[in-house]
Amino acid sequence: MSETIPADTRPRVMVIFAHPDDAEFICSGTVARFVASGYRAQYVLATSGDKGSDDPHATPEQLITTREAEQHAAAKVLGVEEVTFLRHKDGEVEVSIPFRKELALVIRRGRPDVVLTFDPWQRYQIHPDHRAVGMTALDAVAAARDHMYYPEQLVEGLQEHRVHNVYFFASDQPNYYVDITAFMEKKIEALRAHTSQIRTSGLEERMRSRARIVGQEIGVEYAEAFHYLPMMQPPALMRHPNW
Repeated sequence: MSETIPADTRPRVMVIFAHPDDAEFICSGTVARFVASGYRAQYVLATSGDKGSDDPHATPEQLITTREAEQHAAAKVLGVEEVTFLRHKDGEVEVSIPFRKELALVIRRGRPDVVLTFDPWQRYQIHPDHRAVGMTALDAVAAARDHMYYPEQLVEGLQEHRVHNVYFFASDQPNYYVDITAFMEKKIEALRAHTSQIRTSGLEERMRSRARIVGQEIGVEYAEAFHYLPMMQPPALMRHPNW
C-alpha cells in the first residue's frame, strides 16, 4: 500500500532579486527569521551575476558557475529550500511584458504568501537591474492573481495566485523594521559564502555597523528595514505568533 505524502502547508516567502549576494547583503537576516518561524523560503534571481568580477581573465561562463554555487551555499546557511536562476544577462534586465510573464509564472508555481524585492522607487538607484527587478516583480504580483493574465500558464493544475504581503528592501522610505539580532551571525555566515565578491577586509564590522544603525530605529541591536506594501492582510511578520 502506498502512503499519501502530506501537503506542505507551511506559509511561503519568496525573495526576488537581481544578482547573487543581493539578498545576503540586504535582507538575509529577515529571511533567516522567516525560516526559523516556519516559512518555506525560495530565492528567485533574475541573473547569475555574469559580469560581477574585476578579474580581466574571468569569463561570463566561469562567473555563472562560480556565483550560482556561492548562492546555493549561502541559501543553505539560511535554510532557503529552493533557488531559481532565470539567467538574464547581468546589467541588461529590463521592465518588459515577457519578464513580467516569466515572474508571474514563477509566483504561480511557488505560491508565496510573502514577496520580498527591491524598492523600484528608491531615489538615485544606479543599478538598472535593481530598478527593473523591483518594478517587474510588483507587476508580476498583480498579474499572477488574475486568471485573465497569461491563461496559457494555467494548465496541469496550476492556478492564479494572490500574494498576501510585499516588502520592498533597499528602500529610502522604510516603514517597517525587522529585529534580526538573533540572526546576525547567520547573515554574516551567508555573506561569507560569496567569496568571489568579498574583495576587502572588514566585511563583518561593516555589516554589523549598518544593521546597528537600522536597529536604533526600533531600539534593538540589529535590524533590517523595508517599505511594506499591504496587499490583503496585516504584515506577515507582525501576524506570526512567534514574532
